[in-house]
Amino acid sequence: MTTTPYRSDLRTGRGGFAQSLRAEWTKFRTVRGWVIGSIAAGLVTVLVGMLSIASDSRPDHVADPRVPIGPGGQAVNDSFYFVHQPLAGDGSITVPVTSLTGRTAMGPQHMRAETQPWAKAGIIVKQKLEQGSAYAALMVTGGHGVRWQYDYTHDTAGTPGAVSPASPRWLRLVRSGDTITGYDSADGSRWNQVGTARLPGLPSTVEAGLFVTSPASIHVTSIDVGTYNPASATAAFGHVELRGQWPQGSWQGGQFGGVGTSGNYPPKTSGGHTRTGSGFTVTGAGDIAPVVGGGALGNGDTIEGFLVGTFAGLIVVIVMATMFITAEYRRGLIRTTLAASPRRGRVLVAKALVISAVTFAVGLVTAIVMIASGRPLAKATGFYLFPVSSLTELRVVAGTAALLAVAAILALAIGAILRHGAGAVTAVIAAIVLPYMLATVPGLPPGAARWLLRVTPAAGFAIRQSIPFYPQVDSTYIPPAGYYPLSPWAGFAVLCGYAVVALGLAVVLLRRRDA
Repeated sequence: MTTTPYRSDLRTGRGGFAQSLRAEWTKFRTVRGWVIGSIAAGLVTVLVGMLSIASDSRPDHVADPRVPIGPGGQAVNDSFYFVHQPLAGDGSITVPVTSLTGRTAMGPQHMRAETQPWAKAGIIVKQKLEQGSAYAALMVTGGHGVRWQYDYTHDTAGTPGAVSPASPRWLRLVRSGDTITGYDSADGSRWNQVGTARLPGLPSTVEAGLFVTSPASIHVTSIDVGTYNPASATAAFGHVELRGQWPQGSWQGGQFGGVGTSGNYPPKTSGGHTRTGSGFTVTGAGDIAPVVGGGALGNGDTIEGFLVGTFAGLIVVIVMATMFITAEYRRGLIRTTLAASPRRGRVLVAKALVISAVTFAVGLVTAIVMIASGRPLAKATGFYLFPVSSLTELRVVAGTAALLAVAAILALAIGAILRHGAGAVTAVIAAIVLPYMLATVPGLPPGAARWLLRVTPAAGFAIRQSIPFYPQVDSTYIPPAGYYPLSPWAGFAVLCGYAVVALGLAVVLLRRRDA
């Protein structure tokens, strides 16, 4: 004989949900184990984070104070070979580029004729001869056609295709006050505007001319296996046409900013320029681009690096959130709860709000503590901290707290579905933590790692990424470097989607099954 669970026909009053919420909060704060669990989650997060930072201390680590900072406040690479002269006031520079070739070091004695896709050769207007200063540049590249770039983070495509003596590209920069405009042409007659940029505070006299640079060759075969080989580029420029006031009247050439960490010259290669008739042949190395992770700055650290303890705290949160529902099933108290609050879905939602609010508060406090204490600790251990905007830092801090809160909702929902504490804890850890751990396993192909962090709840960790992905910068965009295949909010949305679906399923099952 089937026993039908009791369902009250009385309408719940308007205060029904508030009463359920109050009851669940009372349960949480009066059960010592759950209170201790929430405190333990915060303490474990801080402790593991501190130990991780301290363990990275090495006496040979010296923070590099020469890392240039761009106009937007970000760390940048700013190194190239520069053939230049001052431009006073408004004016223009026009030049054809007839070839761009490269060399890559494959070993101490072996060079390969290889042009890096983001090798650059073109014309540039620089605010001043100081790394990190504002600029606007139009260039040909090794594999991305003509590009218009300014202030390190802005990139716009121009005419596609590679340059050659049979297919040159004419480039032109025009200055009008604070505004720089770039044009390209396939024949030197018909011009196409590629982009325009306003550089506030541009002085009356700027440095302008020809530049060549090339980042290193980066080839990643797995999470921990890859090659990083120095590379250089050589470009042939035709006759340079100058209009406006160029008072110096002669060209000066030299390596600007050193070669930095983004692309040292291959052995037995150095930057330089020679006159070739009315033009120039220029060789250079380096890069003009934002600094990203993955080895671009060996001693660099990001603010989310201070939050590595979140993984330990997350496991505690998962256990606590799961037990918030499964303990009632184990002790038979769920019947009392549902008798007092017949709206079963409302009970589960109230539990979700309580556990998520508690974990959000714990996560927020611990994230603030870790970042505030991590800065001086990282400096003391010789790490350079990548600068980020206040909004990015706020998103990382609040996002870490939100990550824990949503994970708690997912754990609660799985606990309600399975009704078994150990099984639910195992399932949630396997869904959130395990994919991330697998994605960072040495030897795993980058494609597999990206797939794991795109379709599993572990995608939510992307909310903590502080350094953006820049398509115009080649680097090791894989999880250990702090990068995720989805944007921060898109990755977080994937985790939220799993939590919503699980909670919805839990509500349906709770209504249909006997307590």
